[in-house]
Amino acid sequence: MRADFIDAVTAAIESADAPRVLDMLGDLHESDLGAVLEALEHDLRPRLVELMGSDFDFAALTEVDDSVREDILDELDTETIVEGVHDLENDDALTILEDLPADEQREVLDALPAIDRVALRRSLDYPEGSAGRLMQTSMVTAPPFWTAGQLLDHIHDTPEDEAPDTFFDVFVVDPGYHFLGNVFLDSLLRARRSQRLDELMDSDRRRVRVDEDQEEVARLFERYNLVSVPVVDESERLVGMITIDDVVDVIEQEADEDIKALGGVSASEQLSDSVWGIARSRFVWLSVNLVTAFAASAMISLFEDQIQKMVALAVLVPIVASQGGNAATQTMTIVVRALATRELTPSNSRRIIAREVMVGAVNGLGFGLITGVVAGAWFGLPGLAVVMTLAMLTNLVCGALGGILVPMALEKFDADPAVASSPFVTTVTDVVGNLSFLAFATLWFGLL
Repeated sequence: MRADFIDAVTAAIESADAPRVLDMLGDLHESDLGAVLEALEHDLRPRLVELMGSDFDFAALTEVDDSVREDILDELDTETIVEGVHDLENDDALTILEDLPADEQREVLDALPAIDRVALRRSLDYPEGSAGRLMQTSMVTAPPFWTAGQLLDHIHDTPEDEAPDTFFDVFVVDPGYHFLGNVFLDSLLRARRSQRLDELMDSDRRRVRVDEDQEEVARLFERYNLVSVPVVDESERLVGMITIDDVVDVIEQEADEDIKALGGVSASEQLSDSVWGIARSRFVWLSVNLVTAFAASAMISLFEDQIQKMVALAVLVPIVASQGGNAATQTMTIVVRALATRELTPSNSRRIIAREVMVGAVNGLGFGLITGVVAGAWFGLPGLAVVMTLAMLTNLVCGALGGILVPMALEKFDADPAVASSPFVTTVTDVVGNLSFLAFATLWFGLL
């Protein structure tokens, strides 16, 4: 959003100029309206919602950071929230309801029409992060004995507020609402009006269980290039559908969590969070890294006498540990992502481990020779070239092994590799780098 546009919106809100606000924001897409909300000052956000009144699209609240949405909802009265939620698809309404306190959530649900209330309460009963929380319950269904003409007439005659905003196929169900198959809209439009749906439908259509994890749902969409999928319960009864726009949000969310986890940042941290909240969430991770730093320093203290005899060792030891850490991080990043996408499996793990070890050996030998020549010329000690080469080769090979074996071990014990791998791998490269370099130097130069 341009700064001058945000300044104009801010001025209109501060002067309570509702017509001006509607003129500037009334036609914006929900995601653009969400961007405006995030760009505004904290106290102006709820005032914007109030000024726009019924013209404010509550779907915009699903496009903002969680902390921004919670702040806005805290300032709005229950009646305003009820009116906004009533016009949303089931999945978007859930996103907003999840951020409300339990008592206010009940109050909002009690004020909704019975059919919406029942659907939302049922969705809230499903586990967080499951297909049941992700799905929308508004969909188009039809019995198998209907013809294409009957279905088209039914779609045309359905009131706009009773049909889903976007759908790509029609689900065929029996009288007990058991899922039988689906008919894609392109097949429906090409069919003869007299053709029955059980002749048109795909009975092998992929489906997901209502309690299935949203990551598995996203992986299904990615693997089979789906645009929508039916959601069924344990009895194969159709309970909802998931569309690609919701899955894109899941993919972005999961990737965001993995990237943050690799850096030791909480998955819930947002740019809009307070200084104190961010500092508190990062403190634990930094404390763990401090412990590993002391472990690496302990290795150096074992060679205190040798370092006093040859000061060059103190200058060069961080180089070996640093290069090993960088190489291990590269391996760890690839492996964590491969585990998340199920590309790394027990069937190909040995080949991948061997490959990473070879990569570590090649890079270790290459960088060892480069740094060894530079170190030997720098301090006038040709023997440093041998020591640096051996230490760099050892640490990069160990770094490669740590970068792949640590995440795989954590995965085996049901721990999140993205969250827990980094401190372990850093410890490996720091300890091995310091120990190998100082040990090789002690032996080569006779510093015992």
